[in-house]
Amino acid sequence: MRERAVYIISVAAELSGVHPQTLRTYERRGLLKPHRTPGGTRRYSARDVERVQLIQELTQGDGINLAGVLRILALEDRLDEMQDRLAAAQQEVEDVKAEARAAIREVQRSRTSDIVLYRRPTDVERHQGAQRGRRR
Repeated sequence: MRERAVYIISVAAELSGVHPQTLRTYERRGLLKPHRTPGGTRRYSARDVERVQLIQELTQGDGINLAGVLRILALEDRLDEMQDRLAAAQQEVEDVKAEARAAIREVQRSRTSDIVLYRRPTDVERHQGAQRGRRR
C-alpha cells in the first residue's frame, strides 16, 4: 500500500512539509520519481512522502547536499533490493527444506512395508532345514 501513488503534488507537499516546487526540484535532481498519470499529472505514494521527509532530514538536519543525499538514497535503494533478494532466497531455502522433509517422509513411509528383518540361521536351523528338504 505504501507504493500506491495516490497523492497529487499539493497533497504530497503538505504531507511532506515542503513546497510543491521543492518536489519538482527533487524530481529534476533524480531524488524522486513520482508516478505519472496518462495525462502527465504527478502522483506520489506514501513511500515518496517518507522519502521527501528523509531528504529534508538529511539536508536540513545533517547538512548534506543534494548530491550526497542522492548517493545515500541510491545506497538505501540498493540495500532494500538486497534485503528483498535475501528474503526471497531464504524463502526458497525454506521451501526446498520442506520439500526434502516431505520426500524423506514419503520414502520412509514407502520403505516400512518393504523392510523384512533378516536373521542369519543358526547351524542347528540350517541342519533342520536340510533334513526337511530330504524328506520331501
